[in-house]
Amino acid sequence: MSTGADIKSRIEEAVKTAQRQGHKARRDALRLMLAAIQQVEVDTRKSLSDEDVLAILDKLGKQRRESIEQFAAAGRHELEARERQELEIIAEFLPTPLDDAEIDRLIESAIADAGAASLRDMGKVMNALRPQMQGRADMSTVSGRVKSRLAG
Repeated sequence: MSTGADIKSRIEEAVKTAQRQGHKARRDALRLMLAAIQQVEVDTRKSLSDEDVLAILDKLGKQRRESIEQFAAAGRHELEARERQELEIIAEFLPTPLDDAEIDRLIESAIADAGAASLRDMGKVMNALRPQMQGRADMSTVSGRVKSRLAG
């Protein structure tokens, strides 16, 4: 199992580069990412795998998307722009997002592999999908699609 040092070290290097180039907003966003990773490391008292780091970055991205919606609804365009910028920086360290067709294909494959026939099997399907989709798709959306597929 690889450690999260690969992604974490890329973020650390990006902090140094941003600092040297005087990009304060970028540096601050990268530091927030590192702080979130380090907080989980301290809380769990273990070194994180790349998969764990991707889950943290995915969560940070989801938080930014929710903030963007709220700031847009409230007309707080300056804060919305800052959150969008942070989301773009977070996205640099996430794998390429899956398109809808690929998500549907993976869901169908996981349902077939798990032999899922009802909503009771949803946990098996989601556990099979999580490693393949973490950081590449919004898992709450995937969960909704799996649920509708198993219910219908």
